[in-house]
Amino acid sequence: MTRVLTQFGMGTSLRRGDYTEAARRAIMDALWHNSINMAELFGFDKSAMRIKVEIGVQNPGAVDTSRLGAVFPYGTPDIHVVEGGLDIPRPEGSGNPTIIANAALSVSFDMERADG
Repeated sequence: MTRVLTQFGMGTSLRRGDYTEAARRAIMDALWHNSINMAELFGFDKSAMRIKVEIGVQNPGAVDTSRLGAVFPYGTPDIHVVEGGLDIPRPEGSGNPTIIANAALSVSFDMERADG
């Protein structure tokens, strides 16, 4: 596999304390702020895209990765959740924190390298 592109995004859950929603929004931020036609550039079908997805949140176990794959309009995502992001406590000290998730999406294709 040859990586041809990496995109970054950030997502939040402001009040509900929903790590999965913050992760979903981070993925959407990375995807929806770009219009990159890598598949067409290399003559591949979009289904040939392999997408390594890394999500950083403070509580990785609270992310339902099965809900995140549905965000991708094409390609095959491989989703990994790691510790990262931020939890920001409420000013009054009670209730759910504001959750910030970070996403890195690396797009790869199975192609021959020109240098052998």
